[in-house]
Amino acid sequence: MANETRHKTPGAERAQSLSFRQLRLFEAIGDLKSVRRASEACSLSQPAVTQALAKMEAQLGATLVDRRASGSYLNEFGMVFHARVKRFFEQTERAVIEIGAAMNADGARAIVNRLTRSQLRTLVGVMEHGSFELASESFDISAASLQRAARDLQGNLRVSLFYRTAAGMLVSPQGMKLGSMVKLALQEIEWGVMEIDSALDGTATPVVIGAMPFGGSVLLASVLDRFLERHPSADIRIMNESAVEMTKCLRAGEVDFVVGLLPAETPAELVCEPLIETPYAVVARQGHPLTRAGKVTVEELIAYDWITGTPGSSRRACFDRIFAGTKGPQTHVATCALPVIRHLLKGSDRLTLMTSYEISFEDGLRALHCGPIDPVPAIGITTRADWMPTPVQSAFIDVIRTHVCAPPPLLRQAG
Repeated sequence: MANETRHKTPGAERAQSLSFRQLRLFEAIGDLKSVRRASEACSLSQPAVTQALAKMEAQLGATLVDRRASGSYLNEFGMVFHARVKRFFEQTERAVIEIGAAMNADGARAIVNRLTRSQLRTLVGVMEHGSFELASESFDISAASLQRAARDLQGNLRVSLFYRTAAGMLVSPQGMKLGSMVKLALQEIEWGVMEIDSALDGTATPVVIGAMPFGGSVLLASVLDRFLERHPSADIRIMNESAVEMTKCLRAGEVDFVVGLLPAETPAELVCEPLIETPYAVVARQGHPLTRAGKVTVEELIAYDWITGTPGSSRRACFDRIFAGTKGPQTHVATCALPVIRHLLKGSDRLTLMTSYEISFEDGLRALHCGPIDPVPAIGITTRADWMPTPVQSAFIDVIRTHVCAPPPLLRQAG
């Protein structure tokens, strides 16, 4: 387990060694169930298609197609990889349409057939590193070579992807949109390679999870041991960031899914699965003056310093609703770091908001008698809308679902 984003794996390196031409030929073989028909569809000789398939199978270390007298058929490994290859081309073609380079699927397919891995790698690299010079250093390729690939890419798409500034060539908004979508599409090939490796020799397929502050981290901590008992060779990596940053990471494909409080409104291109409702409560240290009160009023809450959530979080939005129309309390600290919040609460009379799920795991903190706080948030799982999880990713999500299907934990109240 590590607090990091994805890093390069042997599977990723082999995925990058596969040319788009190989992938398109393999897609045709799987669709048409025939090397001969695939060669006709792709306007290549049958020996050329056979050779390309054999090279791909050698690169992957697995046979993908069973040859029979009646045709060529995908085996178990072939079906897994074929599904990923088709998703790669579908997502890339959709990206071409999104930026206005093609009007329909047929036009997009014709354009994508002209693209090369080096062209798309250049776009993604410059987008991520900020310049051709930095991207060239990362790829160990000359900046002139990258610029040539960029010109070829723009020529194929007939869309402006870069623009010149005093600081050099930068990626245009259309280029950023295409690069983001292509980056996600390319991950499909990496996942396909890793799924084959896992099926062949049990190689761990990484699961990169985004843990929202508070409840997300608590929930993950409570299910990790159970999951690792069932999948002892699993490679789990956990990122902890604010809600805003987690959403960015999920959209960029830097995490597979996010666990924690769901936003009030589902962001575009994401899907939220609520698992358990967990109402907010105002929380204070044990022995706080307000724990001896009856029902606490808004005026009493205003008299104390508060620790708020960071801007953009559901916790901050709830805080703002509670004190809407008032001058509000003092708020010297805004953070999502639970250790910091816990320390500040237990050493002072500060107040904050926690959900019933979160406070059930805290010792020395109590919920005040404030009455119900609306709306009631839910802890759940957020994924990309068009995400196809690997078997180990699905298994982890199933463990989370099973864990939280029980009734919500009881809320510890003052008194």
